[in-house]
Amino acid sequence: MAVNCEATIRETEVRGIIDHFQDLPDPRCSINRRHLLVDIIVLCMCGVIAGADGPVGIEEWGKTQIEWLKKYLRLPHGIPSHDTIGRVLEGLRPQAFQQCFAVWLESLGSQGHDENKTENSAAEKRHLAIDGKTMRRSHDRRRGLGPLHVVSVWATERGLALGQLATEEKSNEITAIPELLDQVEVKNAVVTIDAAGCQKNIAAKIVDGGGDYVLAVKGNQEKLHQAVQACINDHLADDFSRVSVSRYEEHEKSHGRVEHRYYYQLTAPSDLAEREKWKGLKTIGVAIRGTEENGKETSDVRYYISSLRRHGKRFARLVRGHWGIENTLHWCLDVTFREDESRARGRRLADNLSWLRRIALTLLKQHPKKQSIAMKRRIAGWCCKFLMEVLTGKRT
Repeated sequence: MAVNCEATIRETEVRGIIDHFQDLPDPRCSINRRHLLVDIIVLCMCGVIAGADGPVGIEEWGKTQIEWLKKYLRLPHGIPSHDTIGRVLEGLRPQAFQQCFAVWLESLGSQGHDENKTENSAAEKRHLAIDGKTMRRSHDRRRGLGPLHVVSVWATERGLALGQLATEEKSNEITAIPELLDQVEVKNAVVTIDAAGCQKNIAAKIVDGGGDYVLAVKGNQEKLHQAVQACINDHLADDFSRVSVSRYEEHEKSHGRVEHRYYYQLTAPSDLAEREKWKGLKTIGVAIRGTEENGKETSDVRYYISSLRRHGKRFARLVRGHWGIENTLHWCLDVTFREDESRARGRRLADNLSWLRRIALTLLKQHPKKQSIAMKRRIAGWCCKFLMEVLTGKRT
């Protein structure tokens, strides 16, 4: 009886997943349509979690697990071919596809946002990191297309993929980020972006949406960069004896590598060049990172502007959290999901497969089992019970 009850609960939960994709527009012609769109979507999601890296792998995984899949999906004509899977993923509008996933994740309670928290408390704000990644082997020389560049929004505290936008060039991040901000809720959040996204219209859009920003400043904003650098270096010379400063330090030693990090944040001077052009600008800051390894010393200095008030530890957390997107998202996508090796040529196909990887990574990270993402993915491929736990967010 307990086993049957558990199976019924699981079936209900999977039905809940399926319901979120029922209204997704089907890009296929209705003539000779043999497979249900929602069956293909759930099959793709399960296959990518379980180790498949494209339509061929998804088809082969589905064939090996068809009896288990039939417990939850209709599959009137069995497992669709990889050609069918590829055509569907090439035809789906990425924004609509992502929106269905976002609503589903929210229904799982993955956001964990407490509506009763005080919105004005910056310490309670979510951290949304926006960063781009190039899929290096996704170029199509026949059509004169370079590798696809994907800009993602990552909720750092919970490891959630909230949205993405694909562009043809890395330089197109400037136009992609405002569109991406339209897809996510920035109210009561702090948005961090690398120097490419340090643009006046982006800062204004975040503030107008009820959020705050911490933006890296480099040479693409030459006057601002020079002014921030000159101001901070001037005060560093006498250890900020003439101004109030918030500071924080971190020191780590691991595997023969020693790393020192120093963070300083001060109120932006009223005469800072171009200050009035940056909506909500309140503070400027610097993060200094020095490493010692094998007798060699290296250093890295980065400057920032922010709409937040001074708070050294919070500033450090946000900067470190943004740096962490390279390890928690990009590195994992390359090493565990082998994204850089993907040879998907179609732009929408590559975009939608990229999103499926991010959703798979999100779900795998939510599972409390203390193994690496790579090991969890293997277990999901071996054990359907574990795959169901990952898919539903509940352990049996």
